[in-house]
Amino acid sequence: MLTFDFCVAGADDVDSIVEVVNTAYRGELSRQGWTTEADLLDGRRTELNEISRLLHANNAILLCCKTQNQLIGSVCAKYSNKQVNIGMLAVNPLYQNQGIGKQLLQHAEGYAAKKWRVERYVLEVIDCRHTLISFYERRGYTLTSEKREFPVNPTLWTPKVEGLALLILAKSFLYQNDAKSRCR
Repeated sequence: MLTFDFCVAGADDVDSIVEVVNTAYRGELSRQGWTTEADLLDGRRTELNEISRLLHANNAILLCCKTQNQLIGSVCAKYSNKQVNIGMLAVNPLYQNQGIGKQLLQHAEGYAAKKWRVERYVLEVIDCRHTLISFYERRGYTLTSEKREFPVNPTLWTPKVEGLALLILAKSFLYQNDAKSRCR
């Protein structure tokens, strides 16, 4: 039975994070998992420069899941104005459906709550990704009325589908001064 270790990413993890995020969302291997966007977008989800920048940002954390010293999942949490944006939650398609994504999300929320004064977690999901939206709803997130156009980034990806949009989901967090009395 495999054991999973969760940790804060280091400089040695950058290449592996790029690979896991791109593999989870795009390309043929992504089709082996349920998080694929291969029918919606061509290209990559991220690149080395973005992950390196996030690793060194004061307002962001990258967390990893490893098994046998192999990085198999990651997530990013970015903080601004008492809000944490959860993004790039990714698990290698060969390891999906084992609860790793759920655990990564919990670790990101918990780590962020200890590090920053959090009142709300938010994330963005492509509007036609109903299974993914349901996954986040089961984790306590709710759809907001916020919606924005899918970003254009032709150096990384090209849409295969017209009219993609991002829906915003949110989850409130009640921060109390006593760290032991935090609740959701």
